[in-house]
Amino acid sequence: MKTHYKTLIISDLHLGTSGSKAKELGRFLKLHTCETLILNGDIIDGWQLKKSGKWRRKHTRFFTRMLKMIEQDNTKVFYLRGNHDDFLDQILPLQIGNLHIQKDLLYESADKKYWITHGDIFDSVTSQFRWIAYLGDQGYTFLLWLNKWLNYHRRRRGLPYFSLSQYVKARVKSAVSYIDDFEQELAKMARAKGCDGIICGHIHKAENRMIDGIHYLNSGDWVETMSALAEDEAGNWQVIYYHEAGGQKAVPEQETETLPEQEQEAASKPADTAWAAGLKTVAFSAFLSPHASDPRKDTP
Repeated sequence: MKTHYKTLIISDLHLGTSGSKAKELGRFLKLHTCETLILNGDIIDGWQLKKSGKWRRKHTRFFTRMLKMIEQDNTKVFYLRGNHDDFLDQILPLQIGNLHIQKDLLYESADKKYWITHGDIFDSVTSQFRWIAYLGDQGYTFLLWLNKWLNYHRRRRGLPYFSLSQYVKARVKSAVSYIDDFEQELAKMARAKGCDGIICGHIHKAENRMIDGIHYLNSGDWVETMSALAEDEAGNWQVIYYHEAGGQKAVPEQETETLPEQEQEAASKPADTAWAAGLKTVAFSAFLSPHASDPRKDTP
């Protein structure tokens, strides 16, 4: 049975990379319907596709699922530009039926107003020192590769999924400081725009909280945490997770098939994985906080 929401927001799918959980997102969307679907940036990873990324059939299937939502459920879709899909700058803004492709969005519901943006505009590293951003992207790609191998062994030991990049970001002082600054600056900009809240992605960290009177919402990502923002008919927002939506059995399957063949062969042999078992496991739970929103208006 499908769960219906007024609005669903996802970001950071990174289609074209091996870490993209396109298959899981497709299953997630089969379990949910919504009046409005907002794709908040980095849906297609143009940076990786220019280098070593590959477009796979499951990536195309995501867009097939999206088009079915438009056709069968009359879902209105907004695709907002992110830094990894900055190639969209060449066609913005564009509307084809119920599909809107644009830079950002002003989203209104009842007496609340939210500014929806991917968030990279506040990342001075990405906007001013692009070569450093690319270097950081390479490091993150390596962490994702290592994460697949680590979780392959964890599953063999009966241990739950572990997000290596989230572990690193939570313990590296500079990363924690960056995330805090990012959230604070977004909240300030929302207030300057006369909005009650800000909805973003970009940093791959799902969140639902108040910052100095501004409702801060982050949809997370579909590379590791597999999370989305959902608004019910009463205007309440929550972060929902794939593994809590009845699709958790598919995660091990997807990760196993993305392991390089030589790694699968090596992993099938006895190995000492005590170092992996010693790491703390991560249990993600939904963030619940009642706040509102609804009708849409394009940002001037």
